[in-house]
Order: sequence, then C-alpha cells, then structure tokens
Amino acid sequence: RAYRSLTRSWFLHSPLWTALQKLEGRDVQLFVTTDHGTIRVQSPSKVVGDRETTTNLRYKVGRNLQYEARDVLAIKDPLKAGLPRPNISSTFIFAKEDYFFLYPNNYNHYHNYYRNTFQHGGISLEEMICPVVRMRSK
Repeated sequence: RAYRSLTRSWFLHSPLWTALQKLEGRDVQLFVTTDHGTIRVQSPSKVVGDRETTTNLRYKVGRNLQYEARDVLAIKDPLKAGLPRPNISSTFIFAKEDYFFLYPNNYNHYHNYYRNTFQHGGISLEEMICPVVRMRSK
C-alpha cells in the first residue's frame, strides 16, 4: 500500500501529469511506456568475485565469479549474447526470480537490509516486460 501511495504522489507531481493535463480536451493519441520494471527481492544468493566485480544486487559482471548455479542465468561468453566483454574471462550472471546477490562478508546485515526492497537488473518477467499503454482522448 505504501509503495502505491508513493507512486501516486510521484505521478501527481510529475511532468507527465502536467503534460496530460495540457492535452486534456484535445484530439490526441498518446503512448506511455517505461524502460523496465522492478521486483521485490526476498531470497539471498551468495556470490564471490574480485574487486572489479560490479556491485548491482540483481546482476554481476566479473572474472572468476563463484555463485549458486540454480539461482542465476550465467553467460560465460558475453559476445555470443550480444554483451560486451570487459576482460577475456568476464562472466555475466543475472538473478532469477526474487533472488538478490550478496557477498559473504556481512551477509546477514545486508540480507536484512535489502530483503523486501524493489530492485532491477535481473531476469524476472516483472523486470523484462516493457508495458505500453495507448490512450486516446474522449
């Protein structure tokens, strides 16, 4: 409920709402979309990487990553997937479902800190499907 309230408040004070009000009464067709969604993360998944590994909670790029294979989509040859290869041994991992990545140090602290937060960068349907709304004036 709080998230919806925050979203409503943001929308009512956004430039989009202002633009929609200016279009009111005109004969227009409008398309609204977003770049991606988010998911509420619940389940931690331990990952180990070097200092160069990215810090995102839902995906990692790095060399010699250690991870729970069942929790991720791993791409060991980024070029075949159309992704950049920062290093010859770079691997990409993307969190499945409601998983989020944690390092072993301070594991419990970060588990409690990030659990039930909204994150993006993984491969859940909520994150990958881009909604499109077509609106016509009445």
